[in-house]
Amino acid sequence: MKTTFLFPGQGSQYAGMGKSLADGFPPARKVFEEADAALGFSLSTLCFEGPAETLQLTENTQPALLAVSVAAFRVLSDRGLKPDFVAGHSLGEYSALVAAGSLDFAAALRLVRKRGQYMQAAVPAGVGAMAALLKLPEGKLDSILADAAQGEVISAANLNSPDQIVIAGHAGAIGRAIELAKAAGAKRAILLPVSAPFHCSLMTPAQERLAVDLNAVEFRELATPLVNNWRARLIHTGVEAREGLYQQVPNPVRWSESIHKLTSEGVTRFIEVGAGGVLTGLLRNINPKLQGAKFGEAQDLEKINVAMV
Repeated sequence: MKTTFLFPGQGSQYAGMGKSLADGFPPARKVFEEADAALGFSLSTLCFEGPAETLQLTENTQPALLAVSVAAFRVLSDRGLKPDFVAGHSLGEYSALVAAGSLDFAAALRLVRKRGQYMQAAVPAGVGAMAALLKLPEGKLDSILADAAQGEVISAANLNSPDQIVIAGHAGAIGRAIELAKAAGAKRAILLPVSAPFHCSLMTPAQERLAVDLNAVEFRELATPLVNNWRARLIHTGVEAREGLYQQVPNPVRWSESIHKLTSEGVTRFIEVGAGGVLTGLLRNINPKLQGAKFGEAQDLEKINVAMV
């Protein structure tokens, strides 16, 4: 049975994440010590204690989620549990590349902290927005985006599952799209509590700034193949890894397509490695036949041991 480790992205964070891992497993504790040293402040305290308001700041959220995912991965690795493939949702692709041996953990931490800063700075507060469209009837998305635009930026940001599409762009266009989606028969169309409109062309300034940092970091060949967000394709080289992280900034996360790609490679078992259980939930919606389990808290390990048998 082939296994993929999935690494979560922004939105999975919560105050207290990673604490049970650090308390229970020396490899996880070492990860948080490395993170604190690499960033020059106590990221571990922010993860374990909050406050939630500080943790929610994008420049903090991104390295915090990365650290928790890598801590969980190191615990699994210490127990001999290895994936056949890896994939990460947006920010999670950095965690996946660390797990695949392509990207140094300390370098990844510094990259995602800058990534968060650049994304936040790309669009003034209140100018952009994101919304989730749930159970929008098939074939309606393109016309909704076209009608909502009215000269503003709006596009699909996360193609998460057949029942969940996230859109991003100018706040006015997003507001219009929400009303159009409801009229078109969406079960729900809701504004998301995010600080910037990720994965749309408004993020191009962040992409350009991040390029300098990506080019300054070494990306090694991957020891484990990865399906990337940008094209939902398998990659194996450091060159492809760097390009994927660059291109994902203003382009949509093709998550549902990524899962289908992995199943076409024979994957039937998925382990979500890190905070929360968002990706495990999406997995059931993409294909109810797939097996999914999550590992982000110490008590999850027993279920993982059963799932990996």
